[in-house]
Amino acid sequence: MRDGWKAALSLVFMTTPSDSRRVAVVPGASAGIGAATARTLAAQGFHVICVARREGPITALAAEIDGTAIVADVTDATAVAAMAGRLDRVDVLVNNAGGARGLESVADADVEHWRWMWEANVLGTLHVTRALLPKLIESGDGLIITVTSIAAVETYDNGAGYTTAKHAQGVLHRTLRSELLGKPVRLTEVAPGMVKTDFSLRRFDGDAERADKVYQGVTPLVAEDIADVIGFVASRPSHVDLDLIVVRPRDQVSGASGSRFNRTS
Repeated sequence: MRDGWKAALSLVFMTTPSDSRRVAVVPGASAGIGAATARTLAAQGFHVICVARREGPITALAAEIDGTAIVADVTDATAVAAMAGRLDRVDVLVNNAGGARGLESVADADVEHWRWMWEANVLGTLHVTRALLPKLIESGDGLIITVTSIAAVETYDNGAGYTTAKHAQGVLHRTLRSELLGKPVRLTEVAPGMVKTDFSLRRFDGDAERADKVYQGVTPLVAEDIADVIGFVASRPSHVDLDLIVVRPRDQVSGASGSRFNRTS
């Protein structure tokens, strides 16, 4: 999984803000929901730490929102620990890094796709959460938001690699909610349905035609819709814990065999 990825962490801007802004860490901030979330939290007054493997997008984003960019691979525990060591304060963590690869049946499963999805979605969440948890507790009012998926609460044919990884990520988050009872940390799981980002394009290895068909005939959510929900969660008072928020487009409902869509064409 680390082949072609940056195992070493590099610091682009200073990581500790010189002002009194609360600090939000957003892994997976290079595009899509992560980038939109970084902008939303910055607008709410947070100093946002933008984390991703791709340096260019997060450098530009951090400059735009007066934040900090850190290049790191969340599946590399050493790089994540180094990132955590650079941060004096963390108030909010948005576990957003992850993704999907392929769309094969269990019988035809691509093991490398499965490995990538479990490392990115499950172990990545584990590494970052564990590394930043002490600082979140020290803040006195920590918040962990984990962006899972509707795939964390349902299944669909040919998607077992992704749905099992997202189910595991959700269970990790929900277990931590129980384990931290009595600690000054809130936990919210946000489970989006269909959101039009670069998700499908990456899932299908750059096949734009195949990716576009996913959204054909449907008005999907966009990244900003999910970022708005995350911003709402982050704005709640410290005694309010929103455990699970499922967000779907109007055209999507869940059935016994997964989601169904109202496609107009």
